[in-house]
Amino acid sequence: MAKRRVLPAEVDGECVFCAIVAGRAERSLLAEDDDAVAFLDVQPAVTGHALVVPRRHVVALTDLTAAEGSAVWELGRRVAAAARAAGLAEGVNLFLADGAAAGQEVWHVHLHVLPRTPGDGLRLDGAFRLMERDVLDGVATRLRASLPLAE
Repeated sequence: MAKRRVLPAEVDGECVFCAIVAGRAERSLLAEDDDAVAFLDVQPAVTGHALVVPRRHVVALTDLTAAEGSAVWELGRRVAAAARAAGLAEGVNLFLADGAAAGQEVWHVHLHVLPRTPGDGLRLDGAFRLMERDVLDGVATRLRASLPLAE
């Protein structure tokens, strides 16, 4: 299996996704609306691998407005439905890397829409382990205390 190449996040000092959104860079456009744009990934993990980005340059998930977050999610949902209808998917994974520790490489929020078929070779691995309830409850307490208020 070929190794994924790390492609430039900027071209001539401009965010590559901003250039794609503006139509200044090549793209295989799927759909767009006032707040989000969907296009095929130039280096797909599977056939039909799409990216959905907000029109506005936003680096982190927490910097999205509620409307932008809704627009990205809704367009992602539509692209996932299209992948199924086009016969490219029996299932779909949605993936968003937020920050370097999560694997984000282009500093513009982007949702990966990954059409899945049996035997497609894509693996999503992790060090999954069962946790004791008291540990889970402690983490839940920390998260609840830090949860921002709804907009």
